[in-house]
Amino acid sequence: MERLTGLDAGFLYMETPTLYMHTLKIGLIDPSTSPAGYSFERFHDEMAKRLHLLPAFRRRVIEVPGGFHHPVWIEDPDFDLDRHIHREVIPAPGGFREMDAMVAEIASRRLDRRRPLWEMWAIEGLEGGLVAFVTKIHHSIADGVAAAAMLANVMTQDPEAIEPVASPRPWSPEAVPPRGRLLRDAFLDHLRQLARLARLIRRTVRALVAVTRHRRTIEVSPPLPFAAPQTRFNQSLSPLRSFATTSMTLADFLTVKSAFAVTVNDVVLAACAGSLRRYLDRRGELPERSLVAGVPVSTASPDEALRLTGNRLSNIFTSLATDIADPVQRLRAIHDVTREAKGLHTLLGADMLQEWVEYTPPRPYAAAVRLYSHLRISDRVRPPLNVVVSNVPGPSRPLYVAGARLMNVFSVGPVLEGIGLNLTAWSYLGQMNLAAIACRRALPNLYEITDGVREAMEELVQAARRR
Repeated sequence: MERLTGLDAGFLYMETPTLYMHTLKIGLIDPSTSPAGYSFERFHDEMAKRLHLLPAFRRRVIEVPGGFHHPVWIEDPDFDLDRHIHREVIPAPGGFREMDAMVAEIASRRLDRRRPLWEMWAIEGLEGGLVAFVTKIHHSIADGVAAAAMLANVMTQDPEAIEPVASPRPWSPEAVPPRGRLLRDAFLDHLRQLARLARLIRRTVRALVAVTRHRRTIEVSPPLPFAAPQTRFNQSLSPLRSFATTSMTLADFLTVKSAFAVTVNDVVLAACAGSLRRYLDRRGELPERSLVAGVPVSTASPDEALRLTGNRLSNIFTSLATDIADPVQRLRAIHDVTREAKGLHTLLGADMLQEWVEYTPPRPYAAAVRLYSHLRISDRVRPPLNVVVSNVPGPSRPLYVAGARLMNVFSVGPVLEGIGLNLTAWSYLGQMNLAAIACRRALPNLYEITDGVREAMEELVQAARRR
């Protein structure tokens, strides 16, 4: 039995009937590269062989009575693999758009909390005989870094390594803890937390003073929460999602990075900014103020590079400079603001958010989120930010599972109340793969956004080559 951290548990508290806190990982496999080929039955058997490499996949959430503390993980005594893996066949012609439509349907359903919080769908019928494996994982299980480590853990760089590494010891389920034990352990953990609170308050006050002083001296000031303008994708969520993918050449991002002395993350932000600016401008809806992006930042230490579970995350707020027409000037403005945002984040403390959310009261927080959603307050107040933009470095060498080659991979996180658009870039084998997810009511056709990112990248590449 293990208690969820406040950050991990917070992703559970945030869920409502229209807000789902799962992430999606889509891997395209070429079964023709495997000696045994593909069948759904073989997929089932290969998953069963590899469950010990995905320890979180057999853990289930148990609530503490009365929400007295954060829930705990236990090894699920009722675990049944058949409840987690599913099969779908997409209609002809079996292209990416048909796949994306199926992924949107999968994303539009909440995970069952009575079971371990994941599902995997084998999507068949793709062109070229490819099979897409869509893994839906609750954010309480893992962040992007941990998810990448999961991918690496079940795959190999050796196409001849058909069988997985054997488990060092057999898996053993746990009984559901009795009510008394849950309450006793929760009480003791609260006492330990209270002993750390005074130190955390002192540290927070010092950090806030340092941040305030620093903001007075910097030339470019990062945006504050709830300073973002309102757009069509900053409203209350519906239960349905839209989804779209596109792929670009990683070398183009490196070309722009080198030409203008910025980071790859700056280029990703600038490409997304160019697309959103064009999308809103075509509709006469471009705000005078710049859009604001939330950028997830890993707080994991180097020795946690192989971490398979949990979240080590914080966020920075940066401008997308959508009020600037010139793409190169926009890129430079994004670079300047993002650099200062990272500096402020370091001053505040990368793990400050993680420490404070340990004190989140489960029942009041969850009730407040549900009320916020039910009353559709997002339709009446400024959004905390406009869009979430993530960039996760993926593997640079080909990966295989049971001899079958991983041809491509996409990933995306959730959308939130008032923040109905998430754009996630994940690199693999020289490609920069972008996945977009949104509230379907606000953005029914996300290809206008993903195609726009490609167009914005072409502008930046041309500018870089001229330079």
